[in-house]
Amino acid sequence: MTPTRFIGDPITVAFDNEPLFAKLPPCPVRFVWRGETHEIVANLQEWRDYGRRGRMANNMRPENLKKAAKRGSWGVGRYYFRVQVGNGRLFDIYYDRAPKGQAQRLGSWHLYQEILPDQSDET
Repeated sequence: MTPTRFIGDPITVAFDNEPLFAKLPPCPVRFVWRGETHEIVANLQEWRDYGRRGRMANNMRPENLKKAAKRGSWGVGRYYFRVQVGNGRLFDIYYDRAPKGQAQRLGSWHLYQEILPDQSDET
């Protein structure tokens, strides 16, 4: 099992070219976490999770819930990116499509976790 360190902090991201569709973003080119800018040098993996959380999980018929889990629905889902930054560290970041009220209708970016080096290989 790969060792990780949960972080769960909001981040600010930047793109060379702004995404054509804000709710379908590609991997950013950099992010700012706790005042420090991290340049993304490699996008190692991407995945999507359209699972409904909290009260959203109970507001659909079961047959529609299965469809939504495969292709998503408005404001539901997360787009994950496993990235390597300039100093070699690995992070999982994600875009949460859920709006957070009128002021933040486009969703938000978060630093989910850091992938730690495997210490078992070192002697």
